[in-house]
Amino acid sequence: MHDIDTSVLRTFLALAETGSFSRTGVLVGRSQSAVSEQIRKLEDMFGRVLLERTTRHVRLTAEGEKFLQHARAMVAQADAMLARFRAPDIEGEVRFGSPEDFASAYLPDILGVFAAAHPAVELHVTCQLTLPLVEDFEAGEQDLIIVKQDPERRYTSSRPLWRERLVWVAATSLTPSFADATRGRPLPLVLSPSPCVYRSRATRTLEGAGVTWSGVFTSPSFAGQAAAVRAGLGYAVMPRAMVPPELSVLRDWPELAEVEIALLGQARLSPAAAALAGFIEERVARR
Repeated sequence: MHDIDTSVLRTFLALAETGSFSRTGVLVGRSQSAVSEQIRKLEDMFGRVLLERTTRHVRLTAEGEKFLQHARAMVAQADAMLARFRAPDIEGEVRFGSPEDFASAYLPDILGVFAAAHPAVELHVTCQLTLPLVEDFEAGEQDLIIVKQDPERRYTSSRPLWRERLVWVAATSLTPSFADATRGRPLPLVLSPSPCVYRSRATRTLEGAGVTWSGVFTSPSFAGQAAAVRAGLGYAVMPRAMVPPELSVLRDWPELAEVEIALLGQARLSPAAAALAGFIEERVARR
């Protein structure tokens, strides 16, 4: 009988996110060769090829994409069990805000495990752009919020969680070199409304390279932006870990500075809000 080690699943999840054996080794505290061996054993156990390996990057196969969903579910269930029986009993109400893209990619796992561990805590979650979230927070309408920020221009009292690597993306049918894409006309961009740190990273990088650009599609929704890029309307900047599989990462385009994801909490947090803040930080540390 085969047992599945959740530590191996965590390695697989990290590798799926980073696309790099070396970066995954840093995240999980193992050597690059040890990470490779863990993945090999995982593939041998299931008799499936989960990854496509090249000299430059790692991508999930179709089987790997299916396996990813089950791996996430199993790790989340294990975390929920640990959190439920190790955590003290708390109750109360927490008002929590998050950007929409973060909510779509990460919140279901984080809040699902937290809710299972603390069933007496009532969560009220708001998803919107960072600026309105900060305005609500400063007005005392949110206990905790997630924000995206420039590491060089942090919000006061923010607690950095991690940094996101940004990449240029396009429809799979539209993957020119940077020189070809910028020849003859302004570069068409799919953007978030201003102010947005992803938007500023894209536009300032282009302006620094002497390239003109045109905002052809603007949407506060990550899903809306992804749909516009998929339709071939223009190019966008996205976190590497959140690029949808139907879009292509553009290689050899200008490098983009990282963005920091941070947590803001009111000066006096209730036990329930403090527990959620600590839980988010602990979950992110595992990433």
